[in-house]
Amino acid sequence: MSFLLPKLTSKKEVDQAIKSVAEKVLVLRFGKDDDPVCLQLDDILAKTSHDLSKMAAIYLVDVNKVPVYTQYFDISYIPSTVFFFNGQHMKVDYGSPDHTKFVGSFKTKQDFIDLIEVIYRGAMRGKLIVRSPIDPKNVPKYDLLYQGI
Repeated sequence: MSFLLPKLTSKKEVDQAIKSVAEKVLVLRFGKDDDPVCLQLDDILAKTSHDLSKMAAIYLVDVNKVPVYTQYFDISYIPSTVFFFNGQHMKVDYGSPDHTKFVGSFKTKQDFIDLIEVIYRGAMRGKLIVRSPIDPKNVPKYDLLYQGI
């Protein structure tokens, strides 16, 4: 399903998307097109993209093609999903130590739709961090890895 969603293949394209997507949540899925978990997430993103078209713009970013952002967002697990609103990085409290990105695939389409709605409403009120509506048992658990410490 990843062929249904637009891909950003360079730092310049990612920068342009962050700057140009206005009054919508920008969803950047960092991963690889041949990874099975990424394909599962891409399926959910593709199936919800039309329903969320007034609230969100969804793009796929290959971690190997844009290493600058892969390093900047500390993407050590794929897929990782990062959210922006009007050029501002939106943080989400998932009940995990990392609020900067969602790691793994969403369990259901409804989990993703609910999250986008909460981010959108929070961003419209000027918030930079929102609390995740996703049931904590549906949020993948992982350990933070700090490289080079």
